[in-house]
Amino acid sequence: MATQSTTPHDADWRRAFLAREARIRALPEIDQDLVRLGQLPHLGRWLEQVRATGGCAAPIYLSGHTTTFDTATGGVLRHYSTEDEPGGRLAVRCRNRRATRCGPCSREYVGDTFQLVRAGLTGGKGIPETVRDHPRLFVTLTAPSFGPVHRAGTCHSVSRTACEHGSPRGCGQQHGDSDDCIGQPLCPHCYDYTGHVLWNAAAPSLWKAFRDNLYHHLAARAGVGRTAVRGLLRISAAKVAEYQKRGAVHFHAVIRLDGPTGPDSAPPAWATAVLLADAVRTAAAAIALAPPDSAAIGDIRLRFGSQLDIHELSSGDGGRITDEAVAAYVAKYTSKSVESAGAVDRRLTSLAEIRALRVTEHARALIATAWHLGGLPELEHLRLRAWAHMLGYRGHCLTKTRAYSTTYGQLRADRAEHARALAGSHDLFTDWDDGTVTDAVWRFVGQGHSPAEKLIATGIAEDLAASRDIAAELARDRHDGPFRR
Repeated sequence: MATQSTTPHDADWRRAFLAREARIRALPEIDQDLVRLGQLPHLGRWLEQVRATGGCAAPIYLSGHTTTFDTATGGVLRHYSTEDEPGGRLAVRCRNRRATRCGPCSREYVGDTFQLVRAGLTGGKGIPETVRDHPRLFVTLTAPSFGPVHRAGTCHSVSRTACEHGSPRGCGQQHGDSDDCIGQPLCPHCYDYTGHVLWNAAAPSLWKAFRDNLYHHLAARAGVGRTAVRGLLRISAAKVAEYQKRGAVHFHAVIRLDGPTGPDSAPPAWATAVLLADAVRTAAAAIALAPPDSAAIGDIRLRFGSQLDIHELSSGDGGRITDEAVAAYVAKYTSKSVESAGAVDRRLTSLAEIRALRVTEHARALIATAWHLGGLPELEHLRLRAWAHMLGYRGHCLTKTRAYSTTYGQLRADRAEHARALAGSHDLFTDWDDGTVTDAVWRFVGQGHSPAEKLIATGIAEDLAASRDIAAELARDRHDGPFRR
């Protein structure tokens, strides 16, 4: 039998290879992953993909192809396939708006929201600049009280009496804005957790009822019929939901009066900002929704709270609140969620999981109440168990009327078109122009980073953020000059 001879060179190579493998296995997990990543044959292209996603923390990976044909000749104008990409896949943004999940994508979402809200205040993005002269308000609608909670500044005055459960009725201490006790009930046993969760669940319906009711109150003040008023003006609005420290949702809204055809027409002369503000007050106070009949709930009515803030937005420079400040204020809340109330940003599956959460007892009680109410057949349509982690609220973070301004989809399409123009290429997922047809097949193949990939993506996201800060600083210097700070 013939034997294969081993040269000294082969033996040395094998010993070196085995020694190298042993060193890699001895490294911590992340170091092993860095070694693996450094040996990728297409590392440069993978880095390009990560930069293209802005350092997304949890990119979505797709595989597939797209082919663009000329409909007249049948010729192939362009073909792209992920076969030549690293791992045979293409990374795209996760587009998660929550800063706790993905910082780069939430920043982009905040930027889009700022542009969307500002366009409805100042014009642009397809909205005429004349909207500046329409009656405009910045309104905050709050939830009612479900029981006294600790608050910033001077807390509730100390009382000599106690509640029926033996807890003091006051606090009397000074709480800073970052104090952990803010929003926690003075007596958890007195707190109306059922009413709180049901109010959060009904908040989207309360907003819709308020908007519909606003037309009726405008009609009453103008002396026109409820049907006729909709042919004279249109209410355009955008609102964002914010969680207070106590876990109750409240709404910040921009409300604008347009003419009957939308932002391109002016409202009637009698439709002033003062009249709109009066109508907002009475319309909000008149809302009272009844929850579904249930022995566990009792006879309650869901209303807005008595705290109602209304600010008129002036088209002049002397306004107390600028349009840009309002747009920035609304936009910042799109990256925040229930975690600001001490809860969690993921769905829950069992009571055991709720008991094990590292949250405040107040947040745990709200989540558990939502879970309990979600098990009642008469409340099944509210899907409270699916939204227990959101304390019962299942509405969108930001909503707007159709005519208020542009859309997120249009903003993303404009950004993609701008990127194509800079790159001198065309988007992979859309047709070039008329006279072409695109055949595309894509499938989901994974999401997220390995430990080393996450480390590198985080560094890229930080570098991009630093570059943006430097560019902003240079822009301010060019605008203000070096001596006007």
